[in-house]
Amino acid sequence: MEDCQKASNLNSIDLSSSDILTSVSLLKRACMDCGFFYVTNHGISEEFMDQVFTQSKNFFHLPLEEKMKLLRNEKHRGYTPFLDELLDPANQLQGDQKEGFYIGIELPEDDPEAQRTFYGPNLWPDSDILPGWRQTMEKYHQQAMEVVKKTARLIALALDLDANFFEQPEMLGKPIAVLRLLHYPGQVSEPAKGIYGAGAHSDYGLITLLATDAVSGLQICKDKDAKPRVWEDVEPLKGAFVVNLGDMLERWSNGIFRSTLHRVLGNGQERYSIPYFVEPSHDCVVECLPTCQSRENPPKFPRVKCEAYLLQRYKDTHADLSLYNKA
Repeated sequence: MEDCQKASNLNSIDLSSSDILTSVSLLKRACMDCGFFYVTNHGISEEFMDQVFTQSKNFFHLPLEEKMKLLRNEKHRGYTPFLDELLDPANQLQGDQKEGFYIGIELPEDDPEAQRTFYGPNLWPDSDILPGWRQTMEKYHQQAMEVVKKTARLIALALDLDANFFEQPEMLGKPIAVLRLLHYPGQVSEPAKGIYGAGAHSDYGLITLLATDAVSGLQICKDKDAKPRVWEDVEPLKGAFVVNLGDMLERWSNGIFRSTLHRVLGNGQERYSIPYFVEPSHDCVVECLPTCQSRENPPKFPRVKCEAYLLQRYKDTHADLSLYNKA
């Protein structure tokens, strides 16, 4: 049975608004409906975003041999080649038709915390080849986290929690935050043949902040069990981020807030996007929030430690590094 497609109409949250009640109400409806919404007036200038996208393109325009020198490591830092990631093995003939680059929170190797699974030094292109590249990405990493924190405060209020709930040390106080540059080179996806820009998946963590260029491609499916599935186009909104909730927030909220299936279909146009994935700390235990359970609505998900959950999800979706010839 063929999937259906239509346009989506997402709520838009103004992060500069003083009308907190309206912002929380709009966000709560979006989180319960599909877990996707726009945020505007977020504090990052369009000029700087243009700079970030330009630097992203500069990297992906390098020869493959240069990019492969920065092949992702066991800490999920660095370059991910075409077809490396397989997000929907039940429906995909091959890996995603995209390439990417992971940038995590930078810690020097001699920092004890750098031994943790998702911490440590990043891999960086040579500054002679891409001058200013590292500085741009590190600045964006910091600014994006501030947008996430503003958004997380509204999410906390929507869950009847203290506004600063997610800023506790074990959550966004010591987060696992991964910036990922993505490049879709312009192939046309063919779902009937199992060929996708990015296969259908939900994100793993707390919240994802997505910056996109003006090229369409992102789709969401509010009901993954429907036959046929209905896919809705999420159009780029100039000056806005697309925000979506991850699986951990769905677990915290006992399924009240939703981590929704999404995918990318290539339409023949080259496309660049920059998701910023934010998870709580390695040791954070994700379990149903007191405000989201009752005798009639007991916890639906088992407790899970963030580090173990993320490791399994990455292992399930990425090619084994031993498949690459590093010689």
